[in-house]
Amino acid sequence: MEKLLVRLVRQLDALDEASLMSLWSKYATIVDRFEPTKRWEEAALVFSLIQGKRWKNQLFNYYWALQSSVPGKQPEKLPGFTPDFQLESVTDSTDGATPDKVACRVLPFKKR
Repeated sequence: MEKLLVRLVRQLDALDEASLMSLWSKYATIVDRFEPTKRWEEAALVFSLIQGKRWKNQLFNYYWALQSSVPGKQPEKLPGFTPDFQLESVTDSTDGATPDKVACRVLPFKKR
């Protein structure tokens, strides 16, 4: 699976961001109008790939500019620029059991 993802990333990175951005509004519109279909799921993934390429380029350009403007200075973190998440342990450290999960609500799909 990891090899497949790396191959996809290499193909995505070979695409021009400007060309991808020409598709942004098309897929943003499809994703904005949720429907429980395979078409919507695929559009959501395409949209996230376009956003991922854009985010990667912005992050790269930020660090590249910072690195080339001030030699030897470590780049500062931009607030809200990078994802704010923590990796959590899958098991409880005391007894090895899976920690309690937070309950969630399942939304039913309704036919139109």
